[in-house]
Amino acid sequence: MKISGFTFLRNAVELGFPFEESIRSLLPLVDEYVIAVGQSDDDTLEQVQSIVDSKIVILETTWNENSSDAGFVYAQQKMIAQYACTGDWAFYLEGDEVLHEEELKHIQASLEKHHHDSEIEALVFDYYHFYGSSEWIAISPEWYRRECRLIRNTIRTYAPDGQYWIVMDKNRKGRAPKAALVDAHIYHYGHARKLHYLQNKVDQVSKYWGHQPPEMQYDIDLRAITAFQGKHPAIMSTWLKQHAEHSFIPNPDHRLTRREKKHRFSMKLEWLFGWDLSRKHYRLIR
Repeated sequence: MKISGFTFLRNAVELGFPFEESIRSLLPLVDEYVIAVGQSDDDTLEQVQSIVDSKIVILETTWNENSSDAGFVYAQQKMIAQYACTGDWAFYLEGDEVLHEEELKHIQASLEKHHHDSEIEALVFDYYHFYGSSEWIAISPEWYRRECRLIRNTIRTYAPDGQYWIVMDKNRKGRAPKAALVDAHIYHYGHARKLHYLQNKVDQVSKYWGHQPPEMQYDIDLRAITAFQGKHPAIMSTWLKQHAEHSFIPNPDHRLTRREKKHRFSMKLEWLFGWDLSRKHYRLIR
């Protein structure tokens, strides 16, 4: 069984992503790591090249600046990297996502368990979405609580968006992959960065959406977050000190948006009936 890791990056230094920590957290698990690095305004490429490991394969790419759909541009870059993977399984980890060293053995065990089960096309992970700082996580159904990050690389799949895959049955009809749940988490730090990094990202992607970028701030419904009680990956210690936001304090006077009111109602339904109303891009069969 051969495992490929892959991701895509662009301006990752300027955006404050823990991309080096992300790459290093997955390296022990994979046989190769394909990284598509877009033309950047910073030294992202040089930083990736400085990670000395024979498993790493770097693809230098050019992003489609004429597209007004950021999701499609991300999908293009994701698939450029995946198409270069040669493993039986492909592990996609975004530049702000990190694995915990104590959970690598669970991921390996799940791969070994399901590798010969042809019904399992993908492996799904629970998520910790950090919000405002490394001390808080988002819990409302607005945030996907689980997502596929490992896909069989021997079946026909396509990413219509950077986040997820669809399986193409007989190259005609797309559907969600059939999946099993892994006893492991993805630690997602994109919304725990210092605010100026977040502003840089919004300024960059706004051109794809065709509107003026808003002024960014961390402000959220108090019921949509809870204190993080776990332990961060050891590899994140320096990044958390230097690049994570530390001044966030939940706002008791936060005014709910219409969308937040909708998600509050969804959370009430979840509590009453034991449902999970967060978005899912897979069909869990194990």
